[in-house]
Amino acid sequence: MTTRHRAAAATAVSALVIAGGSVIGAGSAHADDVKPSVPPGTEPSAAAPVAIDSNAPGLKIPQGGTLAPVKVLDIAEVVEDLGGEQRRQETNETVMMALQSEVLFPEDSAVFNAQAAARIQAIGNEINQSKATRIRVFGFTDDQGSYEHGKELSKQRADAVHAELTKTVTNPSVVFDVRGYSEDYPIADNSTEEGRKKNRRVEITFPRGAG
Repeated sequence: MTTRHRAAAATAVSALVIAGGSVIGAGSAHADDVKPSVPPGTEPSAAAPVAIDSNAPGLKIPQGGTLAPVKVLDIAEVVEDLGGEQRRQETNETVMMALQSEVLFPEDSAVFNAQAAARIQAIGNEINQSKATRIRVFGFTDDQGSYEHGKELSKQRADAVHAELTKTVTNPSVVFDVRGYSEDYPIADNSTEEGRKKNRRVEITFPRGAG
């Protein structure tokens, strides 16, 4: 059973760029120490369909007001399974799969459990269908323990997912961006165990296929 909800975030047309961002081939992994200027996955992907002049006379509102600067709405559709173990987020250009760490690894470990490989292989098959050439694999933890331990663990978990994906993804020229962010960029409240469980995750992001 799944629950669906839609979220719309207004993003400026001016470009935002993730800082750092070394790219790597399928056979190697690297993460730099430079934090992105915006949380991963939140940079705008939508492009303005037409040029709009917000000062055009025909767009004026009463009392001589004008429209605000043009923004593009990047609509995200989110599907989460009932227990929250897996979440799928789609925009008009990308697919992001978030897997809670508990469904992949034992506690405080980066060694796959028995069911993990099959989950990653299924995502790898979808990546093949989308003909993706760039894949992001980002690991995250909650805020328990030291930041440095969380950074090491989140990177090790991202590395493990990356290694498993390379067994399934068939495009030899695909580029992986593999990073560990520790407790940075939480998606839930770290003051509750339910929230911390959601924050302990690995996200796999790739472009949507033409279909």
